[in-house]
Amino acid sequence: MNELMSTRENNSLTVGGDLAAAGAVASHVATGHVFDDYLSRKAGNTLIAQQRDLRVFCEFLGHVGVARDAGNLQTDASGWTGITWGLVESFVKWMLQGGYSVSSVNRGLATIKMYAGLARRAGAVSYDEYLRIKDVSGYGSSEAKRVDAKRPTTRRSNKKVEPVHITEDQAEQLRDQPDTPQGRRDRLLMCLLLDHGLRAGEVSALTVGCMDVASGIMRFNRPKVDKIQNHELSAATLRALRSYIDNGDCPTDSNAPLLRGSRKGGQLDQPGMNEIAVTVRVGVLARQIGIDGMSAHDCRHYWATRWAGRVDVFRLRDAGGWASLAMPNKYVARGEIANRGMV
Repeated sequence: MNELMSTRENNSLTVGGDLAAAGAVASHVATGHVFDDYLSRKAGNTLIAQQRDLRVFCEFLGHVGVARDAGNLQTDASGWTGITWGLVESFVKWMLQGGYSVSSVNRGLATIKMYAGLARRAGAVSYDEYLRIKDVSGYGSSEAKRVDAKRPTTRRSNKKVEPVHITEDQAEQLRDQPDTPQGRRDRLLMCLLLDHGLRAGEVSALTVGCMDVASGIMRFNRPKVDKIQNHELSAATLRALRSYIDNGDCPTDSNAPLLRGSRKGGQLDQPGMNEIAVTVRVGVLARQIGIDGMSAHDCRHYWATRWAGRVDVFRLRDAGGWASLAMPNKYVARGEIANRGMV
């Protein structure tokens, strides 16, 4: 009996020891892949924006005598060794003094916290240090106004301070393009942006197969929320699409990009307009009717503002392809009459 108990105890110790060893190995392997796993889950635009923030952080670190590479900070935990909450706190103050907008400061700080968290999981930043970094605070909207009021330069960012406002008459002029190959392409482009609020990247990614003329439905991908969505085409968009197809402007391959590029002479080129080409073309068409500095995203702003007062915030969120109510809420609040029904 004693001999049997001894055998069972030895087996238990062996199993426990093997489990502990296997757990240690698994943790070591997982630690080495923390950054790779995170990067594989994020959209390309998100990673590009984060790399911009990390480049600014590296610029700051260079000012204080710490050499770091933005690419290394984004892909390798070892780059975060020696990064302290004091450096992060100083980075925030440095950005403000350098004239960065408060929104840019807050976004940069959020990126630093995100990657510091990954570095903690990978063992390059201690847990205590990470908690201190996480505790570094950004600025709320009221604080931002007070900060901006006390400094001479309040804007250093690639984004515009305010979107370009588009009136209903201007939107109609933007849709009303000439009956030429390039004009028919432009008409469809502007309808997709103004009538459906698509992002430039979403328009760029549309294929011929996304459009069903018979049902008047467009089925497309929203990469930011990882969702396939259906939109009923507006009457103007459907007319523009039919004209684009009937005149032989549209590619015939269902897998081909819907919108074709164009040459300086106005002739259509190979299928495919990237995000930059979309925004550049929108700017050209806007200048033709007297609007300067307009981008494709301003069309999305027009669309959201227009519908904010006509539908509830949940429908606006879903139709606009947002993951939360935060952004559509801003449009609803902007468009509301605070005392409607009280006079």
